Amino acid sequence: MAAPAPAHQRLGDHLHQTRLWGSISSALYYDQNTVMPPAGAPWRGDQLALLAKQLHERQSSAAYADLLAEAEAELDGASAPEAVHNLQLLRQELRRQQALDPDLVAALAQAQSSGNARWQDARRQDDFASFAPALERLIQLRRQQASQLASAEPVQRSPWEILAQPYEPAISKTRLEDLFTPLKAQLPALLEQVRATSTPHPAAIDLPEALQEQLCSELLNRWGYDPAHCQRSRSAHPFSCTVGPQDFRITTRVVPGQPFSAFLATAHEWGHSLYEQGLPRSGDHYFPWPLGDATSMGVHESQSLFWECRVARGEAFAGRWYPRFRSGLADDPWGEPQRFWRALNPLQPGLIRVEADELSYCLHIVLRYELELALIEGDLPVAELPGEWNQRMRSLLGLVPPSDREGCLQDIHWAEGLFGYFPSYALGHLISAQLAEAMERQLGPIEQRVAEADEASLRGWLAGQVWPLGHRVNGEELVQQVCGERLSAAPFLRYLEAKLARLQAI
Repeated sequence: MAAPAPAHQRLGDHLHQTRLWGSISSALYYDQNTVMPPAGAPWRGDQLALLAKQLHERQSSAAYADLLAEAEAELDGASAPEAVHNLQLLRQELRRQQALDPDLVAALAQAQSSGNARWQDARRQDDFASFAPALERLIQLRRQQASQLASAEPVQRSPWEILAQPYEPAISKTRLEDLFTPLKAQLPALLEQVRATSTPHPAAIDLPEALQEQLCSELLNRWGYDPAHCQRSRSAHPFSCTVGPQDFRITTRVVPGQPFSAFLATAHEWGHSLYEQGLPRSGDHYFPWPLGDATSMGVHESQSLFWECRVARGEAFAGRWYPRFRSGLADDPWGEPQRFWRALNPLQPGLIRVEADELSYCLHIVLRYELELALIEGDLPVAELPGEWNQRMRSLLGLVPPSDREGCLQDIHWAEGLFGYFPSYALGHLISAQLAEAMERQLGPIEQRVAEADEASLRGWLAGQVWPLGHRVNGEELVQQVCGERLSAAPFLRYLEAKLARLQAI
């Protein structure tokens, strides 16, 4: 009788099967948000709940725990550090999974699917009251989840901090306060500086939908889109989704009255996808092992924001793409490349986060983060969320949404119970700025590379310095390793001040 395979090999086979189960959930999620008819939502919820329960079983069963223990027992002084690290990450995740009630896991999956469907209807009809029960249910379940997971945390964490760990490992409210305080102190002053100028806002224009689609396709083709591995669709909220190790999906949307929305969203989501495509997926210690996963959602967002803001909203890029945008219109609404660049960077506070300029974007995140804390750890009733949202929008940005569709119903995240995710967007801005400074120390000005149509060198730097790190480090450790300094808001604020001065000179 043949000897059993080493436990490490059998564990790898188990993880591969688990990834297959997870990819089925990803494919169903992508379908739900792109082509599934609304009436399919209840059945889809049952499907996702069943899969979630099966996945939880695979990641928490006694048999899996025994297999992991066997693999740990095989470690010796000759074991690769990566093998040791992988098993440490798996042990940590096992503790989390074992702390969860399987019925809660299934109930969460069902509530997420239902919440998504109700949010889409409520957003279309501008009817927060119809969505409120689904949100209350998700908050209740996430609080239960945080309570169950508390015993598995290596250090004491608050309920919100526990929920944030899958997105931003080791994050704390104290660290966020350190990073967000300079933003809250300095961004309003920069916004006031913009308001004090008399620069007229560009005239509203609409680009034909066919032209927007053409420009999005051209951008992707120039940035390495491969239809053998990638696919783009439409959805109510743009997102990126990796279905398998060679299957990368993104979605965008065309927004009436927002001529650059689809184009910039394409740049943003493709940045996410490039990162996913660049993660370490070969070798003995990566896919399907956890070291091949993304570092954190903050790092993920830094990659999407780099391509959207540092490249696609940059002056050099605007100069190159101005003729392409102008060629599809009977009249030229901009008149020159610099005014086109100015239009790509409107520098005026807006109601919608995904359309926000770089000056106000992080204040949108502060708003959501503070409201999340009030919903999860405080005493804010769901029924009062629209009013509280509007009050804080007025305080932070000087705006009041005319409808809940443009207020607390605009994002999909809470409809799926993703409490703890929003700060990663602001962290992404900070990380992107700090990585950009490190990149320029080695490659020279990013704008010069873009002016020469050499985005490939930027991608190559990221592929060499950032993407291969995978889950070997957390977000803060990645910044320290690549940039040689601790994460801070200062590089982002320096970037904004310099860009604002150039834009106001037009």
